[in-house]
Amino acid sequence: MLNSVLVVDDESSIRSAIEQWLSLSGFDVQLFSRADECLAHLPEHLPGVILSDVRMPGMSGLELLAEVQRRDPDLPVILLTGHGDVPMAVEAMRDGAYDFLEKPFSPDALLSSLRRALDKRRLVLENRALHQLADNRAKLDATLLGVSRGLQTLRRQVLDLAALPVNVLIRGETGSGKELVARCLHDFGPRASKPFVALNCAAIPEQLFEAELFGHESGAFTGAQGKRIGKLEYADGGTLFLDEIESMPLAQQVKLLRVLQEQKLERLGSNQSIHVDLRIIAATKPDLLDEARAGRFREDLAYRLTVAELRLPPLRERREDIPLLFESFAQHAAERLGRTFPPLSGPQLSHLLSHDWPGNVRELANVAERQVLGLGLGEPEPVGIDPGQSLAAQQEAFEAHCLRSALTRHKGDVKAVLEELQLPRRTFNEKMQRHGLNREMFL
Repeated sequence: MLNSVLVVDDESSIRSAIEQWLSLSGFDVQLFSRADECLAHLPEHLPGVILSDVRMPGMSGLELLAEVQRRDPDLPVILLTGHGDVPMAVEAMRDGAYDFLEKPFSPDALLSSLRRALDKRRLVLENRALHQLADNRAKLDATLLGVSRGLQTLRRQVLDLAALPVNVLIRGETGSGKELVARCLHDFGPRASKPFVALNCAAIPEQLFEAELFGHESGAFTGAQGKRIGKLEYADGGTLFLDEIESMPLAQQVKLLRVLQEQKLERLGSNQSIHVDLRIIAATKPDLLDEARAGRFREDLAYRLTVAELRLPPLRERREDIPLLFESFAQHAAERLGRTFPPLSGPQLSHLLSHDWPGNVRELANVAERQVLGLGLGEPEPVGIDPGQSLAAQQEAFEAHCLRSALTRHKGDVKAVLEELQLPRRTFNEKMQRHGLNREMFL
């Protein structure tokens, strides 16, 4: 709420009087007897104004104004002046002060000036927030690449959830980019300046899991040389990303649940509680509630982690993103390896669009690097052609493959595709819609 007033005056009686007036009017008031104390407690985007005396021991109100102007030129500073300081205050307004009040001043004059200043501050902060949102959208578009509807939805969800203080569960297949999404949730939220700590639960031996998560004191167990900060404590103020959370041992699930409930932990070998403020982002391939019903995961922890859930679409469900992703991966690989790469031919693009991509984005990145190294793309099989499937399913898969191949050959020229496949336009449109295809991905 935009109603903060930081009051700086070396006279306690004036501070008390101002606090009483402003508190009765609904303002959130902080009192300081020295200007340097106020600066030490000044947040980056104060949702309010500063009200300061001019003449004070140590740093004066004018020096405070100059430092505030350096940090945030749009933060209103109202100066309190004695009679002889009025010319000085007028000069200060030329230098950026919002207003000045000559002592003694009435409560009504003070409230009127503060409300005008707060209205100005509100507009400034709203404008900053809009610019920040636009910047974040542009940066997120460049990080989570894709033009498909699924990726557009995912980016909107990431921006919405990044700002919220809730735990998030990310569900997706192997190689679908779960850690990248977790990193975006951290980087585009208020914890961005604090640590992002990643831990793969499947990569840690069970006997070492507790020490890795909670840390330990010297001598807590055989081989514990010195004190060690665990991942939970190291992520204090930031984000802990727990990949493959379904692999976490049940004994550690109980202890993690307690940390989430109490926001406290104890290192191994210690009885001292340590407060932690962190956000948990977990990632999993299976459904955690299915795992809980099977007795492999605690149901209460699953609910704690799934305050919000993001589903990452597999690459086969967003084929229109493949050309853009491939080009990006190939470009980065070429820069890293000091090589160039030729543009894809029609048959090569057809191969990419026809592949099932069981390894998802990670597999595509590896194929792009092979292409840059001159090792070729390989010969991926058409999507979904599995002898174990029903005839109808195999026919559907083959039909989609034929459509993609024709569109690739003709670079999205629908008229040429209709002539080659001998299809009426209406039938073609129905099949394109059924298989999730659009001509723009082949242009």
